[in-house]
Amino acid sequence: MTTAPTASPARKPASGAQQKLLAFASLIALLIFFSIASPNFLQTSNILAILQATSVNGVLAIAATLVIVTGGIDLSVGTLMTFCAVMAGVILTYAGMPLMVGVLGAIATGAACGTISGSLIAKMKIPPFIATLGMMLILKGLSLVISGTKPIYFNDTPLYPEISTGSLIGAIVPSVPVPNGVLILFILALVIGYVLNRTVLGRYCFALGSNEEAVRLSGVNTDGWKIAIYALAGGICGIAGLIISSRLNSAQPALGLGYELDAIAAVVIGGTSLAGGRGSVVGTMIGALIMAVLLNGLRIMSVAQEWQTVVTGLIIIAAVYADMLRRARAAS
Repeated sequence: MTTAPTASPARKPASGAQQKLLAFASLIALLIFFSIASPNFLQTSNILAILQATSVNGVLAIAATLVIVTGGIDLSVGTLMTFCAVMAGVILTYAGMPLMVGVLGAIATGAACGTISGSLIAKMKIPPFIATLGMMLILKGLSLVISGTKPIYFNDTPLYPEISTGSLIGAIVPSVPVPNGVLILFILALVIGYVLNRTVLGRYCFALGSNEEAVRLSGVNTDGWKIAIYALAGGICGIAGLIISSRLNSAQPALGLGYELDAIAAVVIGGTSLAGGRGSVVGTMIGALIMAVLLNGLRIMSVAQEWQTVVTGLIIIAAVYADMLRRARAAS
């Protein structure tokens, strides 16, 4: 393929660093507030619960970051996660295949669905919002059809729950029982952070989001790169499917809707611009932690579920508005 363009001025603007600092300060403020409001908040079991909750939303948010940096959007990440979990159930429980086959099958399913979404957007020129909305509904229906609307349990694969709830670190250092799901999240964050900042694919992510037409006119196969990015994001959703289904020890076909909103909120809170061309995995991780800490803290304070949903909606609106203000300042 054509040599990647050099770093764009829009790639790492100062406002992005300021947003990450602001998000990190907000995270610290939330930790302090909830630790004062409830003596149960800083207990080890609750901190591990927060990290475990972050593992699913964080992985989905990393997938969403790749897409949003290109100037696109993916509304199917939640239902794709569920579909990949259902396919793992089909491979392991219905077909009786080995654990590794189920793991690779779930990730390959995600990558294949991402490829389809990317092709609809790149080749057929369907707007990302519509293409991924359609994919969201298709995957929701397929999950219910394939599973027969019933959960698929992994009782015949005893090692499956270890993917998320086991602790490789705890086996080495018993005093630090960090769940494997959290370990997977941080390893994935390091890998995708490296991809975004040090590889050709990462440079094209930013270039497509900054000025896709200019990249195309320079002779780059923009369609091919866009499809590759959506495929990578889909494979990451497959990892999220493995984490959540192993934690529940079942593939729940009705699960998934709503996860895309939490993922997008985490991405935007972390400083990634919905207009594309700017973003980072570090910011996304901070955003995912903010979402998990906030919801956990509200739950501990016995705030009703419906009000937790209201707060999430307000956070999304505030994050998008802050992004609009940043772009307006940058343009002036």
